[in-house]
Amino acid sequence: MRKYIVAALLAGSLAAPAMAQDAPAAPFTGVRVEGLVGWDRNQVPNAHSDGVAYGVGLGYDFQAGNMVVGIEGEAADSTADECTSGVVRTGDSLCGEAGRDLYVGGRLGTRVGASTLLYAKAGYSNARLRIAYDANLAGTTGDFVTRSNYDGIRVGAGVEQKIGTNAFVKAEYRYTNYDSDLEKHQALVGFGFRF
Repeated sequence: MRKYIVAALLAGSLAAPAMAQDAPAAPFTGVRVEGLVGWDRNQVPNAHSDGVAYGVGLGYDFQAGNMVVGIEGEAADSTADECTSGVVRTGDSLCGEAGRDLYVGGRLGTRVGASTLLYAKAGYSNARLRIAYDANLAGTTGDFVTRSNYDGIRVGAGVEQKIGTNAFVKAEYRYTNYDSDLEKHQALVGFGFRF
């Protein structure tokens, strides 16, 4: 009887590492923090402005098998701005400047291989745009500055690659459609850590 117990314990101890190797790892689970930078196009009908978008993101992912579901938020800014002269009179100028962009949404992805994630995302975005007009008159006559917020829906897709124990890199394209015919097209790369 004793040798059967010893044999069962040995068989169990040999099978445990094999079963552990078969169990899928969950490298895309937990809190993540990331920095983002890339191309940003702000577009209205018949005009657009390109610049550099930069920001930080925070998210939490849940992995079940090869499927990953996550929630995320982001705060970003942009260097995109555009000026046009001769709008109302000779010598005047009208400038639009992209400002902060806040986003909250979710993502759904699938693990490809041991450390690569393909995902799609969607959520709500709120962008700020600054409009300044210089009438080119004496003093500040006719000049004005306005700041307006625009609500929009963002969709996108990307790939995330785990590097090392907790770090990752990512590449992402996203499109945001705001009210008042404002749109954003962005292609960004990111670097972050998962905890």
